[in-house]
Amino acid sequence: MDHIEGLPDAVLFDRDGTLIRDVPYNGDPALVEPVPGAREVLDELRSQGVPLGVVSNQSGIGRGTLTHERVAAVNARVERLLGRFDTWQICPHRPEDHCPCRKPKPGLVLAACAALGVRPERTLLVGDIEADVEAARSAGAFPVLVPTEVTLVEEVRRAPHVASDLRSALAVVL
Repeated sequence: MDHIEGLPDAVLFDRDGTLIRDVPYNGDPALVEPVPGAREVLDELRSQGVPLGVVSNQSGIGRGTLTHERVAAVNARVERLLGRFDTWQICPHRPEDHCPCRKPKPGLVLAACAALGVRPERTLLVGDIEADVEAARSAGAFPVLVPTEVTLVEEVRRAPHVASDLRSALAVVL
């Protein structure tokens, strides 16, 4: 799929490294810092009636370094800074748990699409690592990689669509 005709039915975002600065295993709302331009892009999508969701691996819960309550507090801070999201889908499992929801598997993307009542093939997923791209692809959604300093060069090469920032990510399909 090279593009989505018209507006996507929904846009999903990875949280850490995509919407906010990545702080590993962050359980402190005070450390939430939006990436440049995030609020403007999200508000533009909201003004056009596009449902928005967050799909985020939070293995710190499964590892015992975070609690569901701490993750919820960070997510609440994200919403205070970036506005409300229509769905939050969180995977609390560790990679070795091999759960179907943890990205790169499609579970979070499919759950978000179901919660929003949209088709995956009309849904855009924006993320910063290959696991985000693979989750979108395996769910049938449209992936866009926005690389950061932690994104591997090989991941950028393999991604079907790459953008320099969130605004450019939307331009890939709009």
